[in-house]
Amino acid sequence: MPVAGRIPSGGGDSLAREIFAERKETIAKYVPTETQALYSRVIADLKETASPGGFCLKGAKLHASISSITRGNSVSSAELLERKRLVLCFFRSRWCPFCVGQLEAMNRILPRLQLSGASLAAISPQTVQQSCFMADQHKLQFPSLSDPGNHLARQFGLVRVPDDQQAVYQRSFINLPFGNGDGSWELPIPATFTLDRDATILSARADPDYTNPPEPEEILERLS
Repeated sequence: MPVAGRIPSGGGDSLAREIFAERKETIAKYVPTETQALYSRVIADLKETASPGGFCLKGAKLHASISSITRGNSVSSAELLERKRLVLCFFRSRWCPFCVGQLEAMNRILPRLQLSGASLAAISPQTVQQSCFMADQHKLQFPSLSDPGNHLARQFGLVRVPDDQQAVYQRSFINLPFGNGDGSWELPIPATFTLDRDATILSARADPDYTNPPEPEEILERLS
């Protein structure tokens, strides 16, 4: 596991690969085989049933206003897109090691992303309190927004509810209704979108396989 402040010479991609590889090794070592098999089936089912046309794709325009919450304050799309393009990362929750790993890697390339003329925000259905805990714990230097009820994720076509995975979460003491502050077990498919100043989607990447988040360099290339 890379220590804080140690950035491999290869850049953000090298760091991200180290983070994701370490977490996959940990899962392979400690998570029961039958649970791993169930996660694999859920991911395969999501990939089979998720039509690419169901997601907001490149060239589409987000007509509905982004309205979310961070540390108790409402954030509008106008504020997020003001004078800058926006990289918006949908993630599942602070308990997901791959989601957190992506945000840690993005945190380290934030200066380069800002130099490219873009801002960064992450968003999940977890409560404001959970988002604040995560931002403080991992020292995130960009907004971690709360999307109550997956309202915005639904606009992007990202919300899925795999019943089999819900049962696994319950057995693993992952309490989504508590973390999300509602009675649902809904989660967004992890996705990264780049929005132009007028809310046109410049690039889109949504992958039901939460263990395969985009590399930071890939996101930077889309901004060039």
